[in-house]
Amino acid sequence: MKAILYQGESLKKDGLPLKAVENCYEFLREFASDKIIYGINTGFGPMAQWRVDDDRLSELQYNIIRSHSTGAGEPLEDLYVKAAMIARLGVFLQCRSGIHPEVCELLIEFINRGIYPFIPMHGSVGASGDLVQLAHIALTLIGEGEVHYKGEWRKTADVMKENGLKPMGIHIREGLSVTNGTSVMTGIAMVNQFQAEQLTEWATMASVMMNEIASSFDDLMSEELNDCRNHYGQSFIAAKMRELSDGSRCLKKREHELYDNGHAGQKVFEHKVQAYYSLRCTPQILGPVYETLQNSHRVIEEELNCASDNPIVDPDSRNVYHGGNFHGDYISLEEDKVKIAMVRVAMTAERQLNYLFHDRINGILPPFLNLGTLGLNYGMQACQFTATSTTAECQTLAMPNYVHSIPNNNDNQDIVSMGTNTALICKHVIENVYQVTAIQYIALAQAIDCLGIKDRLAPATSRVYDDIRSLVGTIIDDKPFYKDISKVETFLKDHPLNIFNQS
Repeated sequence: MKAILYQGESLKKDGLPLKAVENCYEFLREFASDKIIYGINTGFGPMAQWRVDDDRLSELQYNIIRSHSTGAGEPLEDLYVKAAMIARLGVFLQCRSGIHPEVCELLIEFINRGIYPFIPMHGSVGASGDLVQLAHIALTLIGEGEVHYKGEWRKTADVMKENGLKPMGIHIREGLSVTNGTSVMTGIAMVNQFQAEQLTEWATMASVMMNEIASSFDDLMSEELNDCRNHYGQSFIAAKMRELSDGSRCLKKREHELYDNGHAGQKVFEHKVQAYYSLRCTPQILGPVYETLQNSHRVIEEELNCASDNPIVDPDSRNVYHGGNFHGDYISLEEDKVKIAMVRVAMTAERQLNYLFHDRINGILPPFLNLGTLGLNYGMQACQFTATSTTAECQTLAMPNYVHSIPNNNDNQDIVSMGTNTALICKHVIENVYQVTAIQYIALAQAIDCLGIKDRLAPATSRVYDDIRSLVGTIIDDKPFYKDISKVETFLKDHPLNIFNQS
């Protein structure tokens, strides 16, 4: 999935169950001929109590697409739109929607050719899925609306003609099937997941570098200490920290420094016997973050491979089942968890930054990592304002959104998930955390220069130092930082560490 999203790999039709999609369509066409089935010969939502005349069934499907294209706000970025289309295709390939296979084929063409429907960010309550935002995808599949193609907003009809594509036809329930389900929130959640996992890896690396700078005692990451806590996430993070710090000559051994050197009579210790919590408790802080992401990874993967349509067409049992598989609670709850976990990552980074900048706390570094003239130059002083304010915004956004149901749709949708809003807020938080982390990595490299310990770093952290220094040089004279922060932020997003070995 990552290769399709980030590396432009094409979706292959070979191996996809398009024949089974067709069989499901053929079953529904036959089954529906003399029955009342929601969304095929009835109205939608509260209008389901009205039957629609047979000669207007095609019009019914077009009407749901056009009438529900009511989104507002900025368009969703191409990456998230692509993810949403992949998620919708995944629903159709479960062969439970009763749609004509040409819908799948057209979606594949859009994905592979980089044709991105205009999807406004606002509109979904996440109950009948993402009705409004999916309607905007459906609008382009019927050749209407706008798409983002090769960096330009253009009329869908013109782009389809240029690519030799024909709009999807309306056969039975294509309009309802394309608009009904959790695919937009799931697509956003999928991208959020990849980025959150990556951020957690960068946070783990940063914490190793922090402890190298502080010359911490290395038993904070010891197997004996962490495994007796019985949380696999904590033990996992500690193990990764041991791997990343392997070969470091900065970390201290407690048994050598305090146990074997005859300090029993010493009254005051210049070096801290135990580091501050933001350094020492990294396994305990990032462990639950890692476990949270493990669970959300599983839930999102399951949602990508599920039928979130309604009704569900089952050729095997020769029946059509009505229910609520479009309800977005799974995604909404997980995105709140991911969001809260990422806020914790930002808070940890901000406190670690404070340690680096505060000379009276660290006791080894100049104020604000200032290598210029104190009083005349300011080092990274103002960078802390940005990190602190951005972290504070994250804390405000940490309020769970899953609990914010508001009934609507004539109270037909009397409890809703708000899953897409939750995924979008999580997306916002993740962007913020990348900004804080970018400032942190500039500061880490600067602190290493202040102490002159580059040649004592572990090989893994030394490579990261070199990467950051290839983007931002050692800071002596005052300069604007905003471009440097942006460069490092982009680097962190584009260069996964892959230390957790997740798919």
